[in-house]
Amino acid sequence: MSWIFKISHLSDIEKEGLYRILIPPSIFHRFHIHPILFLNEKRERLVRFYCPPKDNATLVEVKQDLADQDSIFFVQVSDTKDRTQIRLDFIIVNDPQSERFNTDVDPLGKDTLFGRANRNITEEIRALHAGLAPGQIKHALRLTGEFLHCLEHFCRILGVKSILLDGLFYHNAIIYERYGFSYFEGFKMMRRINELFQPGSILCEKLDGSTPFRQIGFHKTIRGRSWAIHDGILRDVDDELIQGGWSSPQMYKMVEKPRQICSFPDASY
Repeated sequence: MSWIFKISHLSDIEKEGLYRILIPPSIFHRFHIHPILFLNEKRERLVRFYCPPKDNATLVEVKQDLADQDSIFFVQVSDTKDRTQIRLDFIIVNDPQSERFNTDVDPLGKDTLFGRANRNITEEIRALHAGLAPGQIKHALRLTGEFLHCLEHFCRILGVKSILLDGLFYHNAIIYERYGFSYFEGFKMMRRINELFQPGSILCEKLDGSTPFRQIGFHKTIRGRSWAIHDGILRDVDDELIQGGWSSPQMYKMVEKPRQICSFPDASY
């Protein structure tokens, strides 16, 4: 029996005691949330655990205020067919004090599915100029390292040996590389993207200012490349390894055994 499915059969107190490990401790301190009772100073419960019986996925959400549209912290983990593995489905950490950019909905209010179903170009341009990366609606709290430390601790308790995930955007994949993740699939594509973004190569040449997301110099940074890729620049190139455009690479990390993988050497964000 896989671990998340097994935990889902425990009592609420037991489940919450385990899943609270996934929440970075600094969030409790920074936003004045009791780490055991999950209450703020107004006695409002700001942490939600969605882990119904017989489910093989769990979701943990933290808000600064119950009325807030967006979460501070939002994570989902799930089982795989191998009980020694766990999947990180997605992680979102927002700075609640930062401006919101409506890149998650199109001009008609429909979900863009991270820009894959549709795009809100006006809001994406605003987000780009504000220093955000594709898929972000607010500035982050920069807790990726702390969260991954929590997730590995959770894995050690259960005896889980590896963490799986998909690099949704280019910048996600590069960041996870820096935290010791390697590739099941997609490393050849990532290396090829780096080659084609070198000065004089085809992707670099296509950064010609033809759209706000393809500015000259974007090849130098992780975020610049990610916006260009989100804008579909890979589909403009006839190359076997990137045919069809961006495909989220499948990545993994062995708990306590990080790999040293780098597809974009000496990169700045």
